[in-house]
Amino acid sequence: MPKPQVDYTLYLVTDSTPAILGNADLCDVVEKALRGGVTCVQYRDKTSDTGILISTARKLHGITRRFNVPLLINDRVDVALAVGCEGVHIGQDDIDLPTARRLLGEDKIIGVTANSVAEAEVAAKGGADYLGVGTVFATATKENTKSIIGIEGLQEVLLKIAAEKWPVKTVCIGGINASNVSRVVWQSAGNGKSLDGVAVVSAIMAAKDPEAVSKELLQLVKSPPAFAKSAVVPGQQSRSPQEILSLVPYIIKSVDGKKPLSHNMTNLVVQNFAANVALSVGASPIMANYGEEAKDLAQLGGALVINMGTVTPDGLTNYLKALKAYNDAGQPVVFDPVGAGATAIRRSAVKTILGGGFVDVLKGNQSEILSCTPGGSKIQQRGVDSGPGNQNLKELGPAIKELAKLRRHVVVMTGKTDLVTAGDTVYAVDNGHEYLGMVTGTGCCLGTTISAMIAAHPNDKLAAVITGLLQYSIAAEIAAERDDVKGPGTFVPAFIDELYNVRKATVKGDQGWLKRAKVSVVS
Repeated sequence: MPKPQVDYTLYLVTDSTPAILGNADLCDVVEKALRGGVTCVQYRDKTSDTGILISTARKLHGITRRFNVPLLINDRVDVALAVGCEGVHIGQDDIDLPTARRLLGEDKIIGVTANSVAEAEVAAKGGADYLGVGTVFATATKENTKSIIGIEGLQEVLLKIAAEKWPVKTVCIGGINASNVSRVVWQSAGNGKSLDGVAVVSAIMAAKDPEAVSKELLQLVKSPPAFAKSAVVPGQQSRSPQEILSLVPYIIKSVDGKKPLSHNMTNLVVQNFAANVALSVGASPIMANYGEEAKDLAQLGGALVINMGTVTPDGLTNYLKALKAYNDAGQPVVFDPVGAGATAIRRSAVKTILGGGFVDVLKGNQSEILSCTPGGSKIQQRGVDSGPGNQNLKELGPAIKELAKLRRHVVVMTGKTDLVTAGDTVYAVDNGHEYLGMVTGTGCCLGTTISAMIAAHPNDKLAAVITGLLQYSIAAEIAAERDDVKGPGTFVPAFIDELYNVRKATVKGDQGWLKRAKVSVVS
């Protein structure tokens, strides 16, 4: 008998516990979910006696066959054999894959839980038909979870599968629901290997209307999230510096004309400075750290800046609320992982934020950006101003390029030479002045400037980011050359003046300042 062809798009994993199922009938919930479009069902029950498991599985199999949908049994090969269903799903602590295959035969489906690249490799090479990758997000439906892998861990597994060209299918599991399913599927699709489906437990099993919820989830799986409409376009990633520079005046004029909202969630030290910078480049600033405000603010057509200058539990909660609000509205987000590598708390916060939503632009110094790479950076960061020293640009370029490809966003690595990429060409910007490194908050305010550019020009974020970087760094050069600037203290007001002057000159058609631009490609 040939092995059945399985559609893993919406994979239901049952849960019979009262906390999830309540007083509902398991078979009734599954049938309603199948009517709603569930494409695969796994019967999971870790506590019932074998007789009950077989009896329930037979009832479920009768239902799934009517919908031409496969039924898999969690862990229990004996139950699957007794029922004659389509296969099993085994975890890392269950029966081993070779034994399960020997008992079931080659015509049955066997899925394996994979919580890491190493586990995925063993299962794929061992002949698993699909991997259940996770746990992606924290969930109450599964105890003794080894670790939460997040979007990053999921992407690492998919990257490995793509690189090795393993024919194994994949579904992700763990905390998948209507609020995150579109984002998870979309973010995971930029790595050469897309998810074949999503596994859902409580979102369906605990639903008052399993059929309606299943229909909604199936639609969401197939629909890109709101923010994908202005995601980085592949053809825009590899233009020449001259092509990018030709767009700079237009983007600055767009900011001047639209006056987009720049919503900054940042620390008290730089709020006033950031607000003045936003006004100087033509944006409309608001300093609002309360996440509940974000839903309304996100409707105003601006961009969000999450500046992780101060990390507290309340602050992290507010960041996540704001991130979700802007993602839902399809508006861009700039994330500045301040001090990302300095402490375990900050490393954890970065992972939480990057896993909690989609970030359009990731901006930080070298240590901060390297700390955001899979596996983290081995460079110990001292504080918000620290960098890794004199790493070769040809080594840093590929690192941030892979990060941009993995996360599907624009990466800005600041330093003596700033690097920018959207996952293909890496651009180096050699403008700026040392005074920028002598004043608190200049890095934060660069994020504010970038937010104005991507809000006004959202369909070409790479060019918008480079535009913001050039206006910011060249204004600093011009300010530092003024006779009235004697040092960092007198530099700040002059810098704000020159940000304004560059904008106004550009609007009037004077692009003389742009001749200073030093943009090249890192080969």
